[in-house]
Formats: sequence, structure tokens, C-alpha cells
Amino acid sequence: MERAELARMIDHTLLDPAATPGQVALLCGEASVLGVGAVCVSPNRLPLPADALPASTAVCTVIGFPSGAHRSEAKAAEAVQAVADGATELDMVIDLGWAMAGLWDRVEADIAAVRAVIPEPLLLKVIIESAALPDDRAIVAACQVAEAAGADFVKTSTGFHKAGGASLGAVALMAKTVDGRLGVKASGGIRDAITALAMVDAGATRIGCSASRTILEGL
Repeated sequence: MERAELARMIDHTLLDPAATPGQVALLCGEASVLGVGAVCVSPNRLPLPADALPASTAVCTVIGFPSGAHRSEAKAAEAVQAVADGATELDMVIDLGWAMAGLWDRVEADIAAVRAVIPEPLLLKVIIESAALPDDRAIVAACQVAEAAGADFVKTSTGFHKAGGASLGAVALMAKTVDGRLGVKASGGIRDAITALAMVDAGATRIGCSASRTILEGL
């Protein structure tokens, strides 16, 4: 894979709650140099300055992050504000407790509440926290309800859960489940080129990472 092709698949990410405005500015500067597809920052770091990024770089933020244990109304309100602040891609966390209990109708309704306030063609990525789910059936079900609720992507992980981040097995299963109808974002613990390329080979169409420079220099 060419470096520029992989770069366009990367969401260059800074979600440390202690990240300063200066660090966000540095992230944007690095994103511009690397040619990544998007930057992903916390909602209260938006809006970004008008000249922070080239027009080809999307602005992504997170919703209900990192626990997902927020009321649907709060997630929807957060999404409305994020769009008003210039976000064009939103990564929302499912209610993991509902997923663990198999309450998939509630998980779907939660996602749908956020989708309803995000106008096309803005993207909704749904974080299923794949490493924390109890088995493959739950990963499949999470992908199915995300698709039914109108998601554009399913995403492995927040990177904050103690269960871990992306795995090749989870990415492959997610890609098989959505079968090209949705994108698949691998995120959490991807720090080198070998791992990033393995995730792409497994079916990832996006990579969420903070080690973007290291990954691209590793090609």
C-alpha cells in the first residue's frame, strides 16, 4: 500500500481529556503535513480555526465518550452541538450495559436517536467496544443494530476500556457482518505500520490512531 493511500484512511486522533488547545493545534498541523483523512478531537475542542486543516481533511469528534452510559437525549444534544461546531464525522459509543444484557432494541434506538439529528452526508461511526463484548454473537448483533439504525461505520473501540482495543479477529468479523455496506474503523492500540496494514487486510477501511506519523514512516 502506498503511503498516501494509507494516510487517507487514518483518523489522526487526540482524545486525552487533558489535551490543551496548543496540542490540538499541533495535531492539526501534523495532520496537514501527513495528509490524513481526518482529525478526531474531543467535542469541547471544537470548533477548530478555519485555517487549521486543508479542505480535504474531515473533522471528527466523539459522542457519549468514552463510557456510552449517557441518556440518548444527551447524546443527541451533544451531536447537534458537534455539527454546529463544524464536525462532519461523529463517533458515538453504544450503551455497553445494554449490549452486555442483550437489549439490542435499546441499543438500536440509542443509535437511531443520534442518527436522526445528523444530516446527510455527515458520517456516523458507532463504537461497539468489541473487546468488551462477551462473544462473537454480540459483535455481530452490535454491527447489525448499528446498520439498522443508519450508521455509516462500525468502530471497534474507544481505546479507553480496560478490555483492550482493536483485534484482527474482531475487525474481520465486523467486516464480514457489514459486508461492504458500512465502513469498518479499527481503533485502539494501533501504533505501528505492521499492525495498521494487518487491520486493513482484515477488513478495516479506517484506522483511528494517535501514532499516525510512526505508522506512516514505517511503510
